[in-house]
Amino acid sequence: MDLETVEDGAGGARPHYAGHRERLRDRFRDHGADALLDYELLELILFAAIKRADTKPIAKALIARFGSFAEVLAAPRQRLLEVKGVGERAVDEIKIAQAAAQRFLKGQVSARKSLSSWGAVINYVKAAMAYAEREEFRILFLDKKNGLIADEVQQRGTVDHTPVYPREVVKRALELSASALIIVHNHPSGDTTPSRADIQMTKQISDIAGAMGIILHDHIIVGRDAHASFRSLQLL
Repeated sequence: MDLETVEDGAGGARPHYAGHRERLRDRFRDHGADALLDYELLELILFAAIKRADTKPIAKALIARFGSFAEVLAAPRQRLLEVKGVGERAVDEIKIAQAAAQRFLKGQVSARKSLSSWGAVINYVKAAMAYAEREEFRILFLDKKNGLIADEVQQRGTVDHTPVYPREVVKRALELSASALIIVHNHPSGDTTPSRADIQMTKQISDIAGAMGIILHDHIIVGRDAHASFRSLQLL
């Protein structure tokens, strides 16, 4: 039986979890998210979709299955639906929460705002890419004042490879009249150590872009729990 449509106990009896939702909302309202455990915050998200069932075991099962609150939000729809009690509406609410978090972080590096906070850039790209199951190659295009012109995913690949064409990267930068670039890709394995191919590709982009007067500020590799900066590693 789909738990999203389970009715209250026979004869109108109050279920054992009656009042739990109100208490959880009150705690969130009075003390904020820091007063809630990860599964409790996930319950708040599920309340909108699962009207008449105990969301605690469902939220705990999601955390156990995927490992953390962030990984639940980032999990593919089909894998979320494999968890007992999770239907399409519940997945919609989880994906709305993920989109809202990414939109908030993207706002910290919004168009034409100077990228003065490196931490905001790292937080955004990690939220956008760190939990993806396949490699993605993203480019942040910047103007002369390091204002963000555009943020684009150029390629999506396999679990351990993304095809990148340096001349296409620079061509797109010229189309946008960008003066500088930050390139980013993820390692689904979690190991953010640059590969030989990563280093070679970065040098090619840097050389071609430099010849056109475009600066490559950094290449960032993100994983679930870490990130690596080519600039910090002195690979740029």
